[in-house]
Amino acid sequence: MGYEGLGYLVDAGRKYGLPVVTEVLHPNDVMKVAETADMLQIGARNMQNFSLLAEAGRARRPVLLKRGMMSSIEELLLAAEYVLAGGNTQVILCERGIRTFETATRNTLDLQAVPVLKKLTHLPVIVDPSHAAGERALVVPMAYAAMAAGADGIIVEIHPSPETALCDGPQALTETMFNELSSRLGKMGVALKS
Repeated sequence: MGYEGLGYLVDAGRKYGLPVVTEVLHPNDVMKVAETADMLQIGARNMQNFSLLAEAGRARRPVLLKRGMMSSIEELLLAAEYVLAGGNTQVILCERGIRTFETATRNTLDLQAVPVLKKLTHLPVIVDPSHAAGERALVVPMAYAAMAAGADGIIVEIHPSPETALCDGPQALTETMFNELSSRLGKMGVALKS
């Protein structure tokens, strides 16, 4: 839905007091999206789109940078450098799983990347177990593992009715699952926002 859809997303975010994070795909869209979105997301498939990274560096909006499916930790850090070089110091790195020879899950969640990244950079590191697993039953245990590995946060997909979701339904948590995850992480001293 393009910019019309972004308008709906921003309206919903303001109504419920939630920050709006949305993916930007093309350098020409960065500044327009940055006018209303609270954070720009650069997805795994665009992690090495250097003109997009450079434009996000000029946007002065926080950037959520997802690791490419076949990218090394060094390549993720170098991609972040493109954003930082543009003057934008608000970069969050996201481990979302990498492609390996394993076929039991969509991707392999590289939780070793979390402490390695924390050692190599000052940037916050979050984990997306939803996109790594591709299956809701695996998301919650991997979220706990991500926090145990030292992640600064997690990002999970939720849907009121995952079986009717137009995309990513199999990996989306139900509201009950999300509330239980949130409650357990809260008891562990971890704050969680949907």
